[in-house]
Amino acid sequence: MPDFAARRTMMVDNQVRPSDVTKLPIIEAMLTIPRERFLPGSLAEVAYVGENVALGGGRVLLDPRTLSKMLDALDIKPSELVLDVASATGYSSAVIARMAEAVIALESDSALADDAEAALEAIGASNVVVERGVLADGAPAHGPYDAIVVQGGIEVFPQPLEAQLKEGGRVAALFLDGALGTMRLGVKHAGTIRWRDVFNAAAPVLDGFTAARVFAL
Repeated sequence: MPDFAARRTMMVDNQVRPSDVTKLPIIEAMLTIPRERFLPGSLAEVAYVGENVALGGGRVLLDPRTLSKMLDALDIKPSELVLDVASATGYSSAVIARMAEAVIALESDSALADDAEAALEAIGASNVVVERGVLADGAPAHGPYDAIVVQGGIEVFPQPLEAQLKEGGRVAALFLDGALGTMRLGVKHAGTIRWRDVFNAAAPVLDGFTAARVFAL
């Protein structure tokens, strides 16, 4: 039987801490949440590798470095409500739940959502609600949100999600330009999100998050 606890410690020591992630709630969450429980049994062995784990259908579990740096930039507070878009099997939501008051885990794939509910219940993450729906539409019934994080690549940030972010709220998303990706942090001021680049990373672009293509003769 693999020593997953030892692998979790190695993940944090070799992937998270060296990436200048120093916020204690993030470190504690990633040391505590059993990442292997949020993957099919056949993928448990690669739970702690330093790369995105493919879940099929163009979906991935973001690598630990990318997730931790996104959460570090968001600086989630214990009183906040967070929307976790494309939460897949629920690992990211479980990590965020250790920092936030509550998490809405939005997932469009019913099988992934079912897996997320089972895994979250198994570890006792009672402050996470799994919501099934179109990712780009968000989850307006539970909003507005103090923070939004997108667990996949995007080319554009959809207006419905922008509308569900509170004034002064933050959003972290991976913007893709071809194969190149940049994690950007957005802050909403006067109804508009202003973005700044934070670090480079990449992930497959999610359905509903592609830019309109312009064709010229």
